[in-house]
Amino acid sequence: MKKYNVAVVGASGAVGEEILRVIEEIDFPLARMVPLASSRSAGNTVMFNGDEIVIKELTETVFEEEEIEIALFSAGGSVSAKYAPHAAAAGAVVIDNTSHFRMDDDVPLVVPEVNPEDIARWKIKGIIANPNCSTIQMVQALKPLDDAYDLLRVDVATYQATSGAGKSAMEELVRQMQDFFAFKLDESEHAKFPHQIALNLIPQIDVFLDSGYTKEEIKMVNETKKILHKNVELSATCVRVPVLRGHSEAVTMTFDSAVTAEEARSILAQAPNIIVQDKPEESIYPMPAACVDRNETFVGRIRNDLYREEMLHMWVVADNLRVGAATNAVRIAQKWIELGGFDA
Repeated sequence: MKKYNVAVVGASGAVGEEILRVIEEIDFPLARMVPLASSRSAGNTVMFNGDEIVIKELTETVFEEEEIEIALFSAGGSVSAKYAPHAAAAGAVVIDNTSHFRMDDDVPLVVPEVNPEDIARWKIKGIIANPNCSTIQMVQALKPLDDAYDLLRVDVATYQATSGAGKSAMEELVRQMQDFFAFKLDESEHAKFPHQIALNLIPQIDVFLDSGYTKEEIKMVNETKKILHKNVELSATCVRVPVLRGHSEAVTMTFDSAVTAEEARSILAQAPNIIVQDKPEESIYPMPAACVDRNETFVGRIRNDLYREEMLHMWVVADNLRVGAATNAVRIAQKWIELGGFDA
Protein backbone atom coordinates (compact mmCIF):
# COMPACT_ATOMS: atom_id res chain seq x y z
CA MET A 1 0.00 0.00 0.00
CA LYS A 2 1.21 3.47 -0.84
CA LYS A 3 2.27 5.61 2.10
CA TYR A 4 1.90 9.38 2.28
CA ASN A 5 3.87 12.36 3.51
CA VAL A 6 1.49 14.24 5.79
CA ALA A 7 1.72 17.81 7.08
CA VAL A 8 -0.29 19.12 10.03
CA VAL A 9 -0.57 22.90 9.84
CA GLY A 10 -1.17 24.34 13.29
CA ALA A 11 0.48 21.34 14.94
CA SER A 12 0.94 23.16 18.25
CA GLY A 13 -2.75 24.08 18.59
CA ALA A 14 -5.51 22.12 20.31
CA VAL A 15 -6.89 20.59 17.10
CA GLY A 16 -3.45 20.05 15.58
CA GLU A 17 -2.33 18.11 18.63
CA GLU A 18 -5.50 16.04 18.44
CA ILE A 19 -4.91 15.25 14.76
CA LEU A 20 -1.49 13.89 15.65
CA ARG A 21 -3.03 11.73 18.39
CA VAL A 22 -5.74 10.37 16.09
CA ILE A 23 -3.21 9.41 13.40
CA GLU A 24 -1.09 7.70 16.06
CA GLU A 25 -4.03 5.54 17.10
CA ILE A 26 -5.06 4.22 13.71
CA ASP A 27 -3.47 2.22 10.92
CA PHE A 28 -2.78 5.23 8.71
CA PRO A 29 -0.51 4.70 5.67
CA LEU A 30 2.03 7.27 6.82
CA ALA A 31 5.45 7.69 5.28
CA ARG A 32 6.50 10.85 7.12
CA MET A 33 4.85 13.33 9.48
CA VAL A 34 5.74 17.02 9.12
CA PRO A 35 4.33 19.35 11.82
CA LEU A 36 4.05 22.98 10.69
CA ALA A 37 3.29 26.21 12.53
CA SER A 38 4.06 29.91 12.51
CA SER A 39 7.54 31.29 13.14
CA ARG A 40 6.56 31.72 16.82
CA SER A 41 6.19 27.96 17.29
CA ALA A 42 8.74 26.75 14.74
CA GLY A 43 11.66 25.04 16.44
CA ASN A 44 9.50 23.71 19.27
CA THR A 45 8.67 20.02 19.32
CA VAL A 46 5.58 17.84 19.37
CA MET A 47 5.31 14.23 20.45
CA PHE A 48 4.37 11.75 17.76
CA ASN A 49 4.61 7.96 18.05
CA GLY A 50 6.86 8.33 21.06
CA ASP A 51 9.32 10.67 19.37
CA GLU A 52 9.85 14.40 19.60
CA ILE A 53 9.46 15.97 16.17
CA VAL A 54 10.63 19.51 15.49
CA ILE A 55 7.95 21.86 14.21
CA LYS A 56 8.92 23.45 10.92
CA GLU A 57 7.95 26.98 9.92
CA LEU A 58 4.93 27.33 7.67
CA THR A 59 6.02 28.99 4.43
CA GLU A 60 4.72 29.19 0.89
CA THR A 61 7.36 26.72 -0.31
CA VAL A 62 7.51 24.17 2.51
CA PHE A 63 4.91 21.86 0.97
CA GLU A 64 6.96 21.42 -2.18
CA GLU A 65 10.24 21.20 -0.26
CA GLU A 66 8.89 18.48 2.04
CA GLU A 67 7.03 16.68 -0.78
CA ILE A 68 3.77 16.84 1.15
CA GLU A 69 0.91 14.78 -0.25
CA ILE A 70 -1.77 15.32 2.42
CA ALA A 71 -1.97 18.67 4.23
CA LEU A 72 -4.27 18.94 7.26
CA PHE A 73 -4.90 22.60 8.13
CA SER A 74 -6.10 23.75 11.57
CA ALA A 75 -4.43 27.10 12.15
CA GLY A 76 -7.19 29.62 11.47
CA GLY A 77 -9.03 30.93 8.43
CA SER A 78 -6.49 33.58 7.44
CA VAL A 79 -3.68 31.01 7.49
CA SER A 80 -5.69 28.62 5.32
CA ALA A 81 -6.60 31.42 2.92
CA LYS A 82 -2.94 32.26 2.41
CA TYR A 83 -1.24 28.87 2.48
CA ALA A 84 -3.77 26.21 1.42
CA PRO A 85 -3.57 27.24 -2.27
CA HIS A 86 0.22 26.86 -2.10
CA ALA A 87 -0.14 23.37 -0.65
CA ALA A 88 -2.61 22.41 -3.38
CA ALA A 89 -0.36 23.93 -6.07
CA ALA A 90 2.51 21.81 -4.72
CA GLY A 91 0.41 18.70 -5.40
CA ALA A 92 -1.03 18.00 -1.97
CA VAL A 93 -4.68 17.37 -1.16
CA VAL A 94 -5.65 19.95 1.45
CA ILE A 95 -8.13 19.08 4.21
CA ASP A 96 -9.02 22.37 5.83
CA ASN A 97 -10.54 22.58 9.30
CA THR A 98 -11.35 26.30 9.18
CA SER A 99 -14.46 28.04 7.89
CA HIS A 100 -12.65 29.77 5.03
CA PHE A 101 -13.48 27.35 2.19
CA ARG A 102 -16.61 25.68 3.55
CA MET A 103 -19.18 27.53 1.47
CA ASP A 104 -17.04 27.74 -1.68
CA ASP A 105 -19.06 26.07 -4.43
CA ASP A 106 -15.88 24.48 -5.82
CA VAL A 107 -14.80 22.97 -2.48
CA PRO A 108 -16.56 19.85 -1.15
CA LEU A 109 -17.71 20.03 2.47
CA VAL A 110 -17.49 16.50 3.81
CA VAL A 111 -18.56 14.30 6.69
CA PRO A 112 -17.50 10.83 5.48
CA GLU A 113 -20.43 9.02 7.12
CA VAL A 114 -22.86 11.39 5.37
CA ASN A 115 -21.59 12.51 1.95
CA PRO A 116 -18.39 10.62 1.03
CA GLU A 117 -19.28 10.90 -2.67
CA ASP A 118 -18.46 14.62 -2.54
CA ILE A 119 -14.78 13.85 -1.95
CA ALA A 120 -14.51 13.14 -5.68
CA ARG A 121 -14.78 16.90 -6.29
CA TRP A 122 -11.49 17.59 -4.48
CA LYS A 123 -9.58 18.03 -7.74
CA ILE A 124 -11.35 21.28 -8.63
CA LYS A 125 -9.22 23.29 -6.17
CA GLY A 126 -7.27 20.53 -4.44
CA ILE A 127 -9.11 21.32 -1.22
CA ILE A 128 -11.68 19.49 0.94
CA ALA A 129 -13.35 21.44 3.75
CA ASN A 130 -14.02 20.07 7.22
CA PRO A 131 -17.37 21.34 8.58
CA ASN A 132 -17.99 23.20 11.82
CA CYS A 133 -17.71 21.07 14.97
CA SER A 134 -21.36 21.50 15.94
CA THR A 135 -22.51 20.66 12.40
CA ILE A 136 -20.53 17.42 12.10
CA GLN A 137 -22.03 15.56 15.05
CA MET A 138 -25.54 16.76 14.20
CA VAL A 139 -25.52 15.67 10.54
CA GLN A 140 -24.08 12.29 11.49
CA ALA A 141 -27.28 11.69 13.46
CA LEU A 142 -29.60 13.44 11.00
CA LYS A 143 -28.53 11.58 7.86
CA PRO A 144 -29.87 8.06 8.65
CA LEU A 145 -33.14 9.53 9.90
CA ASP A 146 -33.46 11.75 6.84
CA ASP A 147 -32.98 8.68 4.63
CA ALA A 148 -35.77 6.90 6.48
CA TYR A 149 -38.35 9.64 7.00
CA ASP A 150 -37.47 12.64 4.77
CA LEU A 151 -36.33 15.47 7.02
CA LEU A 152 -38.14 18.80 6.60
CA ARG A 153 -36.95 20.94 9.51
CA VAL A 154 -34.43 20.97 12.36
CA ASP A 155 -34.45 23.11 15.51
CA VAL A 156 -31.30 22.76 17.57
CA ALA A 157 -29.87 24.28 20.73
CA THR A 158 -26.16 23.63 21.24
CA TYR A 159 -24.19 23.55 24.48
CA GLN A 160 -20.63 24.05 23.29
CA ALA A 161 -17.45 23.46 25.28
CA THR A 162 -14.77 26.11 25.74
CA SER A 163 -12.25 24.08 23.72
CA GLY A 164 -14.22 25.10 20.65
CA ALA A 165 -12.63 28.53 21.13
CA GLY A 166 -9.10 27.15 21.50
CA LYS A 167 -6.55 26.39 24.20
CA SER A 168 -6.63 29.86 25.71
CA ALA A 169 -10.40 29.60 26.17
CA MET A 170 -10.01 26.37 28.13
CA GLU A 171 -7.32 28.03 30.23
CA GLU A 172 -9.66 30.95 30.90
CA LEU A 173 -12.32 28.63 32.29
CA VAL A 174 -9.79 26.85 34.52
CA ARG A 175 -8.36 30.14 35.76
CA GLN A 176 -11.81 31.51 36.57
CA MET A 177 -12.73 28.36 38.48
CA GLN A 178 -9.50 28.68 40.47
CA ASP A 179 -10.41 32.29 41.20
CA PHE A 180 -13.87 31.18 42.32
CA PHE A 181 -12.46 28.79 44.90
CA ALA A 182 -10.09 31.55 46.02
CA PHE A 183 -13.11 33.84 46.54
CA LYS A 184 -11.94 36.32 43.90
CA LEU A 185 -14.03 35.43 40.84
CA ASP A 186 -15.22 39.04 40.65
CA GLU A 187 -11.60 40.00 39.94
CA SER A 188 -11.08 37.32 37.26
CA GLU A 189 -10.49 38.64 33.76
CA HIS A 190 -12.21 37.36 30.64
CA ALA A 191 -10.55 37.79 27.25
CA LYS A 192 -11.84 34.94 25.08
CA PHE A 193 -15.51 35.43 25.94
CA PRO A 194 -17.64 38.56 26.31
CA HIS A 195 -18.60 37.48 29.84
CA GLN A 196 -17.43 35.25 32.68
CA ILE A 197 -17.69 31.62 31.52
CA ALA A 198 -17.13 29.87 34.87
CA LEU A 199 -20.48 28.93 36.48
CA ASN A 200 -22.24 30.67 33.61
CA LEU A 201 -23.81 30.15 30.17
CA ILE A 202 -23.23 32.57 27.31
CA PRO A 203 -25.86 32.49 24.52
CA GLN A 204 -23.42 33.86 21.97
CA ILE A 205 -20.81 32.10 19.84
CA ASP A 206 -19.16 34.40 17.30
CA VAL A 207 -20.65 37.76 16.33
CA PHE A 208 -24.30 38.65 15.83
CA LEU A 209 -25.66 39.29 12.35
CA ASP A 210 -28.52 41.53 11.22
CA SER A 211 -30.86 38.53 11.38
CA GLY A 212 -30.36 38.26 15.14
CA TYR A 213 -28.52 34.96 14.67
CA THR A 214 -24.80 34.56 15.31
CA LYS A 215 -22.29 33.51 12.67
CA GLU A 216 -21.96 30.12 14.41
CA GLU A 217 -25.70 29.55 14.11
CA ILE A 218 -25.77 30.52 10.44
CA LYS A 219 -22.79 28.23 9.81
CA MET A 220 -24.91 25.32 11.04
CA VAL A 221 -27.78 26.36 8.77
CA ASN A 222 -25.72 26.73 5.60
CA GLU A 223 -23.35 23.82 6.17
CA THR A 224 -26.15 21.36 6.89
CA LYS A 225 -27.86 22.22 3.62
CA LYS A 226 -24.63 21.81 1.67
CA ILE A 227 -23.69 18.49 3.28
CA LEU A 228 -27.15 16.94 2.99
CA HIS A 229 -27.71 18.43 -0.49
CA LYS A 230 -31.09 19.47 0.75
CA ASN A 231 -32.82 22.79 1.43
CA VAL A 232 -33.92 21.71 4.90
CA GLU A 233 -35.24 24.40 7.25
CA LEU A 234 -32.98 24.84 10.25
CA SER A 235 -32.86 27.17 13.24
CA ALA A 236 -30.02 27.08 15.78
CA THR A 237 -29.29 28.67 19.14
CA CYS A 238 -25.63 28.20 20.08
CA VAL A 239 -24.59 28.51 23.71
CA ARG A 240 -21.11 28.43 25.27
CA VAL A 241 -21.05 26.39 28.48
CA PRO A 242 -18.42 25.91 31.23
CA VAL A 243 -17.24 22.54 29.93
CA LEU A 244 -13.70 21.83 28.72
CA ARG A 245 -14.44 19.28 26.01
CA GLY A 246 -17.55 17.88 24.41
CA HIS A 247 -20.37 19.64 22.58
CA SER A 248 -23.96 18.71 23.39
CA GLU A 249 -27.03 19.39 21.25
CA ALA A 250 -30.77 19.22 21.86
CA VAL A 251 -32.21 18.47 18.42
CA THR A 252 -35.85 18.60 17.33
CA MET A 253 -36.64 17.18 13.90
CA THR A 254 -39.75 17.43 11.78
CA PHE A 255 -40.21 14.81 9.06
CA ASP A 256 -42.51 14.33 6.09
CA SER A 257 -43.93 11.16 7.62
CA ALA A 258 -44.73 9.74 11.04
CA VAL A 259 -41.77 8.51 13.06
CA THR A 260 -41.48 6.37 16.18
CA ALA A 261 -38.75 6.70 18.78
CA GLU A 262 -38.28 2.94 18.88
CA GLU A 263 -37.65 2.67 15.16
CA ALA A 264 -35.41 5.76 15.15
CA ARG A 265 -33.38 4.23 17.98
CA SER A 266 -32.84 1.10 15.87
CA ILE A 267 -31.87 3.11 12.78
CA LEU A 268 -29.33 5.19 14.70
CA ALA A 269 -27.87 2.12 16.40
CA GLN A 270 -26.96 0.77 12.95
CA ALA A 271 -25.50 4.04 11.66
CA PRO A 272 -21.69 4.30 11.30
CA ASN A 273 -19.75 5.77 14.24
CA ILE A 274 -22.90 6.43 16.28
CA ILE A 275 -23.48 4.92 19.73
CA VAL A 276 -26.99 5.00 21.16
CA GLN A 277 -27.09 5.52 24.94
CA ASP A 278 -30.77 5.72 25.74
CA LYS A 279 -31.93 4.17 28.99
CA PRO A 280 -33.20 7.21 30.88
CA GLU A 281 -34.85 5.07 33.55
CA GLU A 282 -31.30 4.01 34.50
CA SER A 283 -29.91 7.55 34.05
CA ILE A 284 -28.06 6.39 30.94
CA TYR A 285 -27.72 9.11 28.30
CA PRO A 286 -24.85 10.90 26.55
CA MET A 287 -22.79 13.41 28.54
CA PRO A 288 -19.73 15.43 27.51
CA ALA A 289 -17.60 14.13 30.40
CA ALA A 290 -18.00 10.59 29.03
CA CYS A 291 -17.19 11.40 25.38
CA VAL A 292 -13.68 12.83 25.80
CA ASP A 293 -11.09 11.12 23.58
CA ARG A 294 -13.83 9.11 21.86
CA ASN A 295 -14.24 9.04 18.09
CA GLU A 296 -17.96 8.26 18.13
CA THR A 297 -21.04 10.44 18.31
CA PHE A 298 -23.41 9.56 21.16
CA VAL A 299 -27.19 9.86 20.87
CA GLY A 300 -29.84 9.51 23.56
CA ARG A 301 -33.07 10.98 24.99
CA ILE A 302 -34.74 9.84 21.75
CA ARG A 303 -38.43 10.51 22.12
CA ASN A 304 -41.55 11.33 20.19
CA ASP A 305 -43.12 14.74 20.36
CA LEU A 306 -46.13 14.92 22.67
CA TYR A 307 -48.35 16.47 20.01
CA ARG A 308 -47.08 15.70 16.51
CA GLU A 309 -46.34 12.21 15.23
CA GLU A 310 -43.93 13.52 12.58
CA MET A 311 -41.67 15.18 15.20
CA LEU A 312 -38.81 13.58 17.10
CA HIS A 313 -36.42 14.88 19.77
CA MET A 314 -32.90 13.66 20.62
CA TRP A 315 -29.74 14.61 22.53
CA VAL A 316 -26.43 14.41 20.64
CA VAL A 317 -22.96 14.59 22.25
CA ALA A 318 -19.44 14.30 20.85
CA ASP A 319 -15.88 15.33 21.62
CA ASN A 320 -15.60 18.52 19.59
CA LEU A 321 -11.81 18.29 19.25
CA ARG A 322 -12.12 14.75 17.94
CA VAL A 323 -15.39 14.08 16.09
CA GLY A 324 -15.93 17.80 15.52
CA ALA A 325 -12.47 18.43 14.10
CA ALA A 326 -9.49 16.06 14.15
CA THR A 327 -11.23 12.71 13.70
CA ASN A 328 -13.40 13.95 10.86
CA ALA A 329 -10.38 15.46 9.09
CA VAL A 330 -8.42 12.21 9.38
CA ARG A 331 -11.46 10.20 8.24
CA ILE A 332 -11.69 12.43 5.16
CA ALA A 333 -8.05 11.60 4.43
CA GLN A 334 -8.73 7.90 4.92
CA LYS A 335 -11.77 7.98 2.66
CA TRP A 336 -9.85 9.97 0.04
CA ILE A 337 -7.18 7.26 0.05
CA GLU A 338 -9.84 4.53 -0.08
CA LEU A 339 -11.45 6.15 -3.10
CA GLY A 340 -8.18 6.16 -4.99
CA GLY A 341 -6.30 9.21 -3.73
CA PHE A 342 -4.51 11.03 -6.52
CA ASP A 343 -5.78 8.47 -9.03
CA ALA A 344 -9.46 8.93 -8.20
